[in-house]
Amino acid sequence: MDKPKLMNYSRMKGVYDAHLSEIAKHAFINNELGMLYGSPTIFLMIIQQHKPPFIINDFRMGMITQGHARIRVNLVEKDLEPGMFLFVGPGTIIHPISYTDDLEIYGIGLFDDFPMPQMPSTFNGQVRDFQVKVSDADITTARHIIDTIWHIVHQNDYNRQTVSNLVAALMHLYDGVYRHHTDMLQASQSREQTIFDRFIHLVNQHCTEEHQISYYANRMCLTERYLGTVIRQTSGTTAKEWIDRALITRIKVELMHTDKSVAQISDELNFPNPSFFSKYFKRITNLTPLEYKQTS
Repeated sequence: MDKPKLMNYSRMKGVYDAHLSEIAKHAFINNELGMLYGSPTIFLMIIQQHKPPFIINDFRMGMITQGHARIRVNLVEKDLEPGMFLFVGPGTIIHPISYTDDLEIYGIGLFDDFPMPQMPSTFNGQVRDFQVKVSDADITTARHIIDTIWHIVHQNDYNRQTVSNLVAALMHLYDGVYRHHTDMLQASQSREQTIFDRFIHLVNQHCTEEHQISYYANRMCLTERYLGTVIRQTSGTTAKEWIDRALITRIKVELMHTDKSVAQISDELNFPNPSFFSKYFKRITNLTPLEYKQTS
């Protein structure tokens, strides 16, 4: 039987129930949604109790109002600071690295039972995650919406449709901010940076089934040599190392959070055989898959 992934409903609910007296002022959770309201205590408890990386299986929207954090999101390290909107969608892999004691986050997570509104295009699967610096006015607007949702969900028999509509408003605010940010970025971004961003996007999508640089070069209509040169010059890391990072991250998640056999993981991640899979994992981590699983 698969063990639950961190940050889904069941894992968050378990921590919430066990520490209710400590976190009730700053967290809320039911089978439809979860909220962080200022202090990210419940999130930090989960990080301290379980070993990253983690998979996010639902939609999360938040904003940083105080403090700083560093986190790896879908391979790329990000510095989070006050005045930022944060979004992670289903399939996102996160690896928290560090955070300051004064970190303050307001946000909402939507679980499977939430009555989802009609979503803007940013939320339809095209974008897996983003972190964007926004204006004070956008922060104030988002805070007003989140405050209202927080107030409503603490009422007895709250109106689910009202909450759904407020979530839709928050989604459209995030969608507009992200679109504006993307337009500005594309106008100023170099061709090399654009190639790198496209490569990372494809690696995050396809690393479990495509392990070779040739696949990504073909998808981008580039030669392997040119793609490799651009990735190395832009990031200081080779294209193969980026693919390996993504693949090893997925393998670690499977080893830590499921009871699948090494042979099953090897097959699902498109390795030729379990022996090759084990040698690949040990070459990069200095541990066999079973040794890693025993220490996780």
